[in-house]
Amino acid sequence: MEPSSSGTTSPSGSEESLMEQRKRKRMLSNRESARRSRMKKQKLLDDLTAQVNQLKEQNNEIVTSVSITTQHYLTVEAENSVLRAQLHELSHRLESLNDIIELLDSTNGICPSLLTGPEPDDFLVNQMNTNMFCMNQPLMASSDALLY
Repeated sequence: MEPSSSGTTSPSGSEESLMEQRKRKRMLSNRESARRSRMKKQKLLDDLTAQVNQLKEQNNEIVTSVSITTQHYLTVEAENSVLRAQLHELSHRLESLNDIIELLDSTNGICPSLLTGPEPDDFLVNQMNTNMFCMNQPLMASSDALLY
C-alpha cells in the first residue's frame, strides 16, 4: 500500500476488487431481504383482505337472520295479541253464560220474565218471553261455535 497525500493508505487493486465484491454481495442480500419483506407484507395484506371479505359475508348473514327473526317475532306478537283479545271475549261470554245458568238454577226453571214481566232494554229477558217457556237444560256448544 502506498501512502496517500492525506496520510492514509489507499487499497491495492485486489483489495478494491474484494471490497467491491463484498459491497455487491451486501447489496444483493439487502435487495433479497427487502423483496422478502415486501412479499411478507403483501401476503399479510391479502390475508387481511380475505378476512375482511369473510367477516362482511358473515355480517350480512347475521343481519339477514336477525331481520327474519324480527319479522317472525312481530308476526307471533300480532297473533298473540289477537289470541289475547279472543280469550278476553270468550271469558266474558262464558261469564255471561254462567250468569244465565245461575239465574235459571235459582228460579228452578221458571222463566223470570213470566214472574216479573219484561224489562224493555233486557235482550235476554225479551228472548225468553218470545219462547214463552223456559227449560232447565244444559247449554250445548260445539267448538265451531267459538270460531269467529
